[in-house]
Amino acid sequence: MLLGLAAPLVVTGAASAQQSFRTAGQDLEWADSFDIATDNITEVKSYAPTLSPTTVDYIGAAITRYQSIVQMGGWGTVSTGGKALRIGMKDPRVVQVRQRLIISGDLEQQAGLSDTFDSYVDAALRRFQLRHGLIPDGVMGESTVEALNIPAYVRLRQLETNLVRVRSMSGNLGDRYVMVNIPAAEIEAVEDGRVRSRHTAVVGKIDRQTPILNSKIYELNFNPYWTVPVSIIRKDLIPKMKEDPEYLSRNKIRIFNWRDNQEVAWQQIDWNTDEATQYRFTQDPGQENSLGSVRINFHNKHQVYLHDTPSKTLFGEDYRFHSSGCVRVQNVRELVTWLLQSTTPDWDRTKVDSVIRTGEREDVKLKRSIPLYMTYVTAWANADGVVHFREDIYNRDDLSGTGEQARL
Repeated sequence: MLLGLAAPLVVTGAASAQQSFRTAGQDLEWADSFDIATDNITEVKSYAPTLSPTTVDYIGAAITRYQSIVQMGGWGTVSTGGKALRIGMKDPRVVQVRQRLIISGDLEQQAGLSDTFDSYVDAALRRFQLRHGLIPDGVMGESTVEALNIPAYVRLRQLETNLVRVRSMSGNLGDRYVMVNIPAAEIEAVEDGRVRSRHTAVVGKIDRQTPILNSKIYELNFNPYWTVPVSIIRKDLIPKMKEDPEYLSRNKIRIFNWRDNQEVAWQQIDWNTDEATQYRFTQDPGQENSLGSVRINFHNKHQVYLHDTPSKTLFGEDYRFHSSGCVRVQNVRELVTWLLQSTTPDWDRTKVDSVIRTGEREDVKLKRSIPLYMTYVTAWANADGVVHFREDIYNRDDLSGTGEQARL
């Protein structure tokens, strides 16, 4: 059986069904046999935090393996176009997919090069999708083919770039901390060197990026009001009001004068200008509130925070770059409970649920602030030898120089 779904980092044509490699003074071994049902596919995860000294070691081992792949000519490409492929289908492209997945270590070489999309290919493709932050549906669609066709030398460059990033962040981060990995759109709650919980996130759009920063979480706002930032008033509210004058009332957003805090009717504002930016727009607590049931505050100059959201369906997408810079948190109550229990012991999940159920605003300051690291890691490896890649969504990997020279 696959140990935690972890095949070797890479399997070349000469690789055996059982391999090991030495790193950080330890032998790591995986026994690969692919008689595995596809419904046993689970996330390829590790309890080790992304930011840790061991991650540095495993990225280094992955670099060695990917250098070998590049030197041997990479892994070729899968033909684009045509219908999406899934289990049970026959197509010449399945041979290309098998070749590609064997070289990257997702498919055992003994599975062969048949043109039938069988359970072995299904399991291997799901594993590949998980490693690349895609929905693990086992369907070879456009986004999966695009990820399959990123050259090995580009992936090698990503690993080298991220080795530097992770090494710089792998020191003493604290006994308890929260890490947001922006390109992965994922959050880790870490305690005593282990990940207590992981949370899918929605982060900033390309033109409204979530900032990279280090800070401390100091306060929670239950059932919060939302004061709309000026940038969103200008970019979103004004255009929406020009199209639909009922937008504010439908979303329970009220307008106030900053000077005397008097409420202002929307008809008093000229929506064909930027006049609206001179007023305070506040959304009442409730199901429509953009912050959901709770906001997590940390010190920063960007006016961003972590928060719940009424738009839960976005967490099910593999592209989760939809916000205006803040970070939306799936299963936020679990994270909030952990934050409170680690600093304010009289809080538990029952109390969290109870406070949210009241619908009343309540602010809770943590007795001890918790470090927050908002990072940008697009490639890493875990202790099981699984190598993860994510799209360089903000174009920060500086891969422009990656080309023929990188292959030599």
